[in-house]
Amino acid sequence: MRLHRYHVLVVLILCLTTLFSCKGPTNSGELVGVRLNKLKANKTPHGMVLIPGGTFIMGQSDEDITFSQTAQNRQVTIASFYMDDTEISNSEYRQFVNWVRDSILITNFLADDSYFVQGNNDERYIDWKKVNSNSPWSMKDQAVRDRLSSMYYQGEDRIFGKNELDVRLLKYHFEWFDLRAATAARGDRSRSRSEFIMRDTMLIYPDTTVWLNDFSYAQNEPMVEGYFSHPSFDDYPVVGVTWRQAQAFNTWRTRLFNNAAASNKQMERLPYQLPSEAEWEYAARGGKVGMQFPWGGPTARNAKGCLMANFKPGRGNYMDDGAAYTAPVYSYWPNDFGLYNMAGNVAEWTQSSYNESANSFVHDMNPTYTYHAKASDHETLKRKVIRGGSWKDVGFFLQNGARQYEYQDTAKSYIGFRSVTRYVGVANR
Repeated sequence: MRLHRYHVLVVLILCLTTLFSCKGPTNSGELVGVRLNKLKANKTPHGMVLIPGGTFIMGQSDEDITFSQTAQNRQVTIASFYMDDTEISNSEYRQFVNWVRDSILITNFLADDSYFVQGNNDERYIDWKKVNSNSPWSMKDQAVRDRLSSMYYQGEDRIFGKNELDVRLLKYHFEWFDLRAATAARGDRSRSRSEFIMRDTMLIYPDTTVWLNDFSYAQNEPMVEGYFSHPSFDDYPVVGVTWRQAQAFNTWRTRLFNNAAASNKQMERLPYQLPSEAEWEYAARGGKVGMQFPWGGPTARNAKGCLMANFKPGRGNYMDDGAAYTAPVYSYWPNDFGLYNMAGNVAEWTQSSYNESANSFVHDMNPTYTYHAKASDHETLKRKVIRGGSWKDVGFFLQNGARQYEYQDTAKSYIGFRSVTRYVGVANR
């Protein structure tokens, strides 16, 4: 009996220690690593959680202190979907960068047919199994090393003769079908399908200079030099990524999974994409009704006085929450849907275009407003909604209903993203 009481006491102490600790889950490296390079076609995608569909009151949860009147309350319904449980990390986005890097090397510089396999219609494809097992970057052959040098900065662009990847070469081509434009023209038989296939080629390496461009007179040179490339920041959210680069990443992510699924005769997955702002807000609320923040509210601290997110608590104060800049993606406690950092850390791109009065005209079933801006369009048509607030924002912008925007070709040190994919079926409630 005495031994039984001792065990109960130990369990109670452990529970109370966890309950009254300011720190959320640790060991983020292991958690991020779980979802890397795992492409099995299971029901729930790796690194994602199911957000069961439901109805909620969208919009501001408190007084509109800015008098913007851009987030009036309305009731809407959201269908079920999957969402990344964290923001996309540096290590995850780096997989995309490395894939593009290796594709360019093998296609344009390596001149080795053994790295290709023959497909249908006389098309050749890169043999990624061989690339992973026998990477050209690890070869000792001098002829191969000479070809590899074409991927590095040359001549006077080099510093101390160091081999550094020329990121200006890292361009990714992707395509998508503009369903809305095609549907609008469905009665016009003079239009061809090709008119609605959109194509884009863009640089995909994150803009690391954002740490200096965003802040005047701040000593952020170490962040420029190491935030994306250094292993110490593997588990931190990727920043310096534009809305268009996030679109490119999701296209690559979809193709990567579906190509693996096809080779294993498994079911393909519906495309990965950014969440609409309605989906994002519904997921952030975690099933709670009328609350200001993902953890509930009405304050940014819990009962013990611990800050619940990574943000700017006061003028010149960035450290009270435990992080001077960003924090690892599994920091702090998740909301009731199991999503981390839906408030603070980095603000997040959404699929939705920004319109001040969108709440008054979007549908009440899966509402969104989207517009594919062309290069020639006015800048106001290139605005995209960002949500969640960031490490450099004050608490107001962490609210579930707070709306902001940035331009689709803009990269910032405080904006990242996470992805969603469709759920087909009825969610278990």
